[in-house]
Amino acid sequence: MSDPGKLTTRLTLEAPVESDDGQGGVVRNYAAQAVLWAQLAPHPARDRVTADDSRAVQRVSITLRGGVALSRAHRFSDGARIYRIVSWRARDRGAWLEIDAETELT
Repeated sequence: MSDPGKLTTRLTLEAPVESDDGQGGVVRNYAAQAVLWAQLAPHPARDRVTADDSRAVQRVSITLRGGVALSRAHRFSDGARIYRIVSWRARDRGAWLEIDAETELT
């Protein structure tokens, strides 16, 4: 990608925050880290069945400007929609990040 004008979706990058649950475990919440402009390219959805629960999962390619520090623990949100990071790679010598993510369709 070489056209920043195609970054038309604002996504919030969220980092996990773990706190004590008072019973020896932890509660994981997410805190906003940054708001970034991105290009989203959805791929065909597929069904996921787990423990009597069937949901559709959609794979999405997310393109951002480079220089964003990511880990698989991070996630993106767009309102109520959550995008789980699957993998990422640098493009054009680090100028862009291309991220493979998944979101559940309800």
